Amino acid sequence: GLGVLAPEAEAMRARMEGRPVPGEVAPRPGLLDRLRSWWRGETVRPGAATVDAVARPSFLARWLSSLFGAAGSAEGSGASPQRAPAASPAQPPPPPGPGLLSQLAVWLARSTPLGPLLGRRKAEYVRRLFEMFDEGNLEEALRYAIPLSEGGMSEQARLALGVPGPREQLTIQPRRGGAASVFGGGEAVFDALEERYRAAFRKLEREGRIEEAAFILAELLHESEEAVSFLERHGRLRLAAELAEGRKLAPGLVVRQWMLAKDVARAVDIARSTGAFADAVPRLERTHAAEARVLRLLWGEVLAQAGDYGRAVEVVWPLGEARRLTLAWLERGVEVGGVSGARLLARMAVTFPERFDAVRARALALLDGDDAEGASARESFAAALTQEVEDGKDAEVGRVLLRPALRAVLRDRAAGHLSPRSKDFARGVLATGDMALRTDLPPLPEPPARVGFPADAASAWHTFDAAEGGPWQLHDVVSLPGGRLLVALGEAGARLLTPEGRCVAHFDVPAFSLVRSVHGDRVLALAPRGTLMRLSRLDLTQRRAEPWCDARVDAFAPTYDGSGWFIAVGDTVMAVDVLASDVRALWRVSQVGEQVLAVAASPSELSFVTTQAGGDFERWSYSLPDPTLRARQTLPGGKAVERVLHLSLRPDGELAASVSLPRENTPPATGVSWVTGVLWLGPFAGRPTLSPPDGSPVLVLGGAWMASVITDRVELLNRATGGSCGVFSFPSEPPVQVLVRFEDEELLLFDEVGRLVRVDLSRGEVRRVVPR
Repeated sequence: GLGVLAPEAEAMRARMEGRPVPGEVAPRPGLLDRLRSWWRGETVRPGAATVDAVARPSFLARWLSSLFGAAGSAEGSGASPQRAPAASPAQPPPPPGPGLLSQLAVWLARSTPLGPLLGRRKAEYVRRLFEMFDEGNLEEALRYAIPLSEGGMSEQARLALGVPGPREQLTIQPRRGGAASVFGGGEAVFDALEERYRAAFRKLEREGRIEEAAFILAELLHESEEAVSFLERHGRLRLAAELAEGRKLAPGLVVRQWMLAKDVARAVDIARSTGAFADAVPRLERTHAAEARVLRLLWGEVLAQAGDYGRAVEVVWPLGEARRLTLAWLERGVEVGGVSGARLLARMAVTFPERFDAVRARALALLDGDDAEGASARESFAAALTQEVEDGKDAEVGRVLLRPALRAVLRDRAAGHLSPRSKDFARGVLATGDMALRTDLPPLPEPPARVGFPADAASAWHTFDAAEGGPWQLHDVVSLPGGRLLVALGEAGARLLTPEGRCVAHFDVPAFSLVRSVHGDRVLALAPRGTLMRLSRLDLTQRRAEPWCDARVDAFAPTYDGSGWFIAVGDTVMAVDVLASDVRALWRVSQVGEQVLAVAASPSELSFVTTQAGGDFERWSYSLPDPTLRARQTLPGGKAVERVLHLSLRPDGELAASVSLPRENTPPATGVSWVTGVLWLGPFAGRPTLSPPDGSPVLVLGGAWMASVITDRVELLNRATGGSCGVFSFPSEPPVQVLVRFEDEELLLFDEVGRLVRVDLSRGEVRRVVPR
């Protein structure tokens, strides 16, 4: 029987129940309320007495998630504890976005009154800092200097919410990385600060204030490698070593610096854990021969301790005064046997004649065998002995054992265990110096000529053991006229090899990638130096190498015409003059996209592939020698690609790219996983195909051929028939990546263990080469 409530009473009732009051404008929540709700992961409704929790996890849950992974996030947020699938080790996770602190900093700067106040404080700070530099007050300016983030104004770094305080002293912190936060101001402020820091560095160097100058390089500019070189040049060797290790520079450089700092134990520990001996020794040999000899001996000792006696002998062999130390390794390697043991036995026979009686007995025991398993060892012994005699070693001792070795090879050939080429056998007969043997030996019929691969080659499986490699990691290999090879050994330089693998010339320039002239008479050697490339020119006819210049090279064509070489720098593709004293552009085209992924060129064609702002790929094609644009094509499907794992491109525009693709799983709580697919497109014809193949191989195009690479296994495919022509396996523990290069009618396979295989695509011949 009660009447209707008065409007005031109805409003009071609505407020008590948490409902909006009809006709009342809701008050805007204050800054403290908004900040509190953001912290708790809640949403404030204007005019409500309570807050509504949203589905997203709270700040604490997200912070725990960043520490303990997806599982912690699920538990902390009350969501389903079902885990997302683990990422494949071969596929690195996508780059992380801004962290929680970065998001908080941006929110405070944009959505609160703190933003304008912070901007005014920073502007005043920068103005005063520039004044101190311009007035010459360097010590005070460096105390207040702003560290620049590595790589420029990083988008992932946290925005600084304040201004830095003064430093107590200008000292280098070796194990501290780049700036934890970005001061802000944009590229203009960044460039202006960098210019003043460089000027201050030069002034301090002139005044002899070495450690303060190095502080600018390491702490403000974050040029760690330059700082290490600067400290070494001025005798601060231990600080240089600590900085190189703390900033995680190249392991070979770290080992080199510790050797120069006289901490040999530390250098060996790092070299053993990172496998950096092969990189560190050449770095030392150029400037500190004594330290390089010590490290080379220690390298050999480490290899011998691991049971790799063949490589241990090869590593120490260049030190003539230390060859006596290798005798024990030779004997142990011979005891192990096999192909490597047979080579060591031949070397011991001609190098240590005083032990000839023991070597002769062991060699005859090897050569008297007639088993198929030992045929490769007998052939290797004969080949190594032939090489030793040809190199002018103790010829008489070698010839005594070479005669029975050739008879054993001839017997294995008759039994069908071997099929050596008559030319190789004739070399051995000639090395014996026995005219009667040459006269009485009947002519050997050549093995039947093989035109391409046999019909049943699909079942052929070729295995190359780790013992068949040399002592050096092979970074790149190119074939040259006359069957010669040029191998890139990283910091150890490059070597010109005969078809049998004997070194005829050494080029003392760092070489990680090789760019061959189409004429085969010269080669460019590339070696990374931070963001730049160290470029060197090799003249193979004159056997001469010279450093060229340091330049930025983001992508490059693997061949050049002898004078012009196509490279990509940023969003520009250019032809540079190889004969000039520095990188001078003969032709260029700019703004081709966000990034150039690959460049390929021949005397008549040029193609390159770029990424575009929208996420698609684009392919460009030019005719040469006068570059004329013939085609430009967008490749659909690029937006679905997370990243390009490998891209093979030919001058005519044909490409095969291994890419990672997103795949939605069910239920949705499991998130997104990534699989690999192959994007193939013919030479400006047809439509691209995007499909995940079995095994997710890396495809390398070679004209009428194609190689499918899965880590340590390569399958050669005939594109005309679609059939397999053989599988090449390079087992090792742990597995190493096999590198592939097509050169005219030849396929080159090589890896970091030092194994090198040449496949003659026209005759179907497979040949092992041991670089020496």
